[in-house]
Amino acid sequence: MSRIGKQPIAIPAGVTITVDPDTVTVTGSKGTLSQFTMPGITVTVEGDQALVTRVNDEPQNRAKHGLMRSLVNNMVVGVSQGFEKKLEMNGVGFRVALAGNDLKFNLGFSHEVVYHLPEGVQAKIEQNIITVSGISKQQVGQTAAEIRALKKPEPYKGKGIKYVGERIIRKSGKSGKEK
Repeated sequence: MSRIGKQPIAIPAGVTITVDPDTVTVTGSKGTLSQFTMPGITVTVEGDQALVTRVNDEPQNRAKHGLMRSLVNNMVVGVSQGFEKKLEMNGVGFRVALAGNDLKFNLGFSHEVVYHLPEGVQAKIEQNIITVSGISKQQVGQTAAEIRALKKPEPYKGKGIKYVGERIIRKSGKSGKEK
């Protein structure tokens, strides 16, 4: 049996899980998330915990068991606490400004790069740190990855956008000719 899939999901106070035949809906103080249930996987709510079980031990169902449990658990954590990712900008003249629902970047290109934040994702800017937050772990991670992809950190000077705590392996550059 899946080690992750067999663990029960603790439901904190203020969070409700509604199970329909084809969807699971989680509602909390921060919002509502829903996810379709995979065939062969059932989600049941018993008291203050949710259980994810599978119909049989076919390889397809075993593969989906832990995934479905993780998706439901991420929804519970998202509507109760939320998720956030922090990105750091390094480089001379690299700036970002928040204008409504858009992030406007100066990244050393000849033009300004505008990134439109998707619905359900917020951004905060403090000096050179961008904090992306929201209730959906998938959406927050995807948004942070797309922002990082605008100007990936380069290995020589480390200029670009990177996750806070990410280690950039540096290269030495040209060695030159000894005389």
